[in-house]
Amino acid sequence: MCSVLLALFLIASTVSWKVEKHYCMGHLVDMAFFADADSCGMEIGFTDGTKMTCCNNETIVIDGQDDLSITWDDTSLELPWQIAPVRYISLFQVCSKAERPLPNEYYPPPSLVEDIPLRDQVFLI
Repeated sequence: MCSVLLALFLIASTVSWKVEKHYCMGHLVDMAFFADADSCGMEIGFTDGTKMTCCNNETIVIDGQDDLSITWDDTSLELPWQIAPVRYISLFQVCSKAERPLPNEYYPPPSLVEDIPLRDQVFLI
């Protein structure tokens, strides 16, 4: 569950968000996410090429993060390379017989109902 949540955070931070709103005479006509809002078609064109409009567009853009590359220069090892192998030597130390824990100390042996090798006539030669 945690990995799904982290993946969603990563996607949300890298996606660029765009919200565009189209107002006509102060009233919201169209709103679009990730695309351009549709116009209401009330722009008035004059013969001299100028346009008079009663419309207004509002655009909100949030740019996502583009640089997600990790280099080895950014990472650091806390222990020096000479000390790191010494830390794992203690994992392979051999204990004496007196120090070794018995794996079956708390489990009794199974009760034998009959001698199975004798019943099956299986003998070690």
